[in-house]
Amino acid sequence: MWSLDYLMGNWRPEIGDSHYMGWFTVGSYFACALVISCAAWQNRGVDRRASAFWFGLTLLMIFLGINKQLDLQTMLTEMGRQIAKAQGWMDNRRAVQAWFILAFGSGVVMLYAYLIKRMKDELRRYSFAMTGLFFLLSFIMIRAASFHHFDRLIDWTIFGARMNWILELSGIYLIMLAGFEDIIRRMAVRD
Repeated sequence: MWSLDYLMGNWRPEIGDSHYMGWFTVGSYFACALVISCAAWQNRGVDRRASAFWFGLTLLMIFLGINKQLDLQTMLTEMGRQIAKAQGWMDNRRAVQAWFILAFGSGVVMLYAYLIKRMKDELRRYSFAMTGLFFLLSFIMIRAASFHHFDRLIDWTIFGARMNWILELSGIYLIMLAGFEDIIRRMAVRD
């Protein structure tokens, strides 16, 4: 039986992105979570679907903010590597990685399609949030693929800004903007 220490391999829970942009991004995730949790709170008892939508996004922002620094996906990659070594299929890991990326990407696309279908009557209301979520999910899919040697996708720069910053921060701030918009709309309805 494998121990947790063996499975974690070289990964240790420590700050993984300690430069300015890493901390800025973490702060952005938590600021977004704060704003959209206010939107969830304002919609409670009035619009259950909106409240659930904002609450779900709040949990996602908190998780992604924590993950930004702890690099939990690196831990999962290391665990997979350790399992592959222990079971003797390390030489065939590329096929497993490809299937993982395909399954993960399909899951993300299905989640996004489900949300679009579920929110179709109110898509205009959530257009900024859904666009932001699209950017974030795209970033997450590219990031998942980059752990398996597709780093070139997120290392592009546009006017000095790295592509991963553009995708991730655009997603966060579009969702935050949508949260502000929903808060203002809810306040206007009350007045």
